[in-house]
Amino acid sequence: MEKDTYKTLASPSPETIFKDKGSKFIGRAFPITSEGDAQERLSELWQEHPKATHICYAWQLGKRYDHYRANDDGEPTHSAGMPIYNQIKSNGLTGTLVTVIRYYGGVNLGVGGLKQAYKSAAQQCLAKAKTRTHSIKLTLKLHFEYGQMGTVMRIIDEENLNISQQNMHLDCWIDLSIRVRKIKRMQQRFDAIDGVKNEIVED
Repeated sequence: MEKDTYKTLASPSPETIFKDKGSKFIGRAFPITSEGDAQERLSELWQEHPKATHICYAWQLGKRYDHYRANDDGEPTHSAGMPIYNQIKSNGLTGTLVTVIRYYGGVNLGVGGLKQAYKSAAQQCLAKAKTRTHSIKLTLKLHFEYGQMGTVMRIIDEENLNISQQNMHLDCWIDLSIRVRKIKRMQQRFDAIDGVKNEIVED
C-alpha cells in the first residue's frame, strides 16, 4: 500500500551539545518548507556563530521524501553531512534541516571520530525535537450535471468525504480532498455513475 503520511518537526529543536577531545558540536534542527528556507537558517546560524570552524548540515524535503542534500562544509568527504542525513532518515522526517555547528578543540578526530561526533550531535538534537504526522491527500475533481447531484452527494456523505471547493449550478463541479490510500476506491465509485467525470490531481 502506498505510504500516505509523512512526518515533520512541529517546531525547532532545543540546542544540544556533544563534546569530543576538546571539540564542541552544537546540534540544531528546524522545520523547513524549501531549500531557500534552509539557506536562510544557515545564514542566521553563521551570524550567531561567526567563529565556528564548520557548520555542517543535511535536509530532506517532500511529502514523499524525494529531495535531500548533505553538506560537509570542509570536513572530509561524507564525514559530516551524511551521518547527519542518516539521522533524519532514521527518524522518518521530511521538511527538516539538521545542522551541527563545530568549534574545533585542537585535536584531530579522524574520519571515524568525525562521523561518530556528527551522528551523535544530530541524534541528540532530534531526540529532543517534537514531531507532527501529516496525511498525504489528493484532490478528486468531479464534474456532472445538476440532476446527478443527489447520487454524488449520497456517496460523499456515506464516505464522509471532505469537499474543498464546489460550484452547484446546471453544470456542477466538486473538489474532494481524499487520502492517498482511499482515492482509487473513491474514483471507482464515481466512475460507476453515468455522466460523472472525475480526475485526480495533486494537492
